[in-house]
Amino acid sequence: MSQHHEPLRKRRRFDDDEPRPRGRARIDLSALDERGGADPDGPPEGDRWSTWDGADHGPAPRPDWVVTDHAAVDTDLGALKSGKEADVGLLERAVPGTDRRALMAVKRYRTAEHRMFHRDAGYLEGRRVRRSRETRAMAHRTAFGRDLLAGQWAGAEFAALSRLWSDGVPVPYPVQCTGTELLMEFVGDADGTAAPRLAQCRPDRDELCDLWHQLVDALLGLARRGLAHGDLSAYNVLVHRGPDRSPRLVLIDLPQVVDVVTNPRGPEFLARDVARIGEWFTARGLPPEVGQPGTLLPELLVAAGAATSQPEW
Repeated sequence: MSQHHEPLRKRRRFDDDEPRPRGRARIDLSALDERGGADPDGPPEGDRWSTWDGADHGPAPRPDWVVTDHAAVDTDLGALKSGKEADVGLLERAVPGTDRRALMAVKRYRTAEHRMFHRDAGYLEGRRVRRSRETRAMAHRTAFGRDLLAGQWAGAEFAALSRLWSDGVPVPYPVQCTGTELLMEFVGDADGTAAPRLAQCRPDRDELCDLWHQLVDALLGLARRGLAHGDLSAYNVLVHRGPDRSPRLVLIDLPQVVDVVTNPRGPEFLARDVARIGEWFTARGLPPEVGQPGTLLPELLVAAGAATSQPEW
């Protein structure tokens, strides 16, 4: 008696069924990755490999603390300051397995998707880019133009710091610039404590006079190169105390540095700088015989070669 077998029906496959592997089962290699899914191209520690290679570098001779090793690793250690145009943080660059490490301030300028620069027009007079398309994009504030502006501000600050540091003006050493990111000397203590701004300080009479003389020397250093800070106030000056506890004044935030002669508003910016910073010193009891903002401005204009165009302030 013959036996009849019903043909086997194929099981219908539904869309949510898991596909069955064909042939040998695949081995899950992720379990062998000791770094638990980390970026295979990233460093074994820290946030990224050093960006030294390919960046624009600061002037020579370089300070000994600058880490140039290609095997170095960068680690973000937190925010120091948040502004309208850029954010400043603390970054450590170190070579794993060695004692080579340095703290730096990292300044990242905001691009098209962030808030616009609120001070462009007056400061950018006299600055031009070569390509007419870029000039139009910046003028019309397109997304591309705003990205260009962010890069231009970073490049302008890097160039200003490089020039001024080489000339002995008290500014942070500019380590490198890449696009809209600027790395520079961290002005503060080895434990990451940033130096206070001048606005936070309460100097006694002797320290006030010392800081005033340091400020005058710094502003004269700018003026002899035909420059003004452009946005000077007690918030853009740091006061760092070294091992001997004596105060050292450092100028910061220089992306808008102004050419006093070629910029039509240059003398006006210089006068405003002197008025703002002078008001802080006089309000804290700067003796008139030590210094007066009213006599400082003509001196700076002469040094800058713009004495004939002194504005009324």
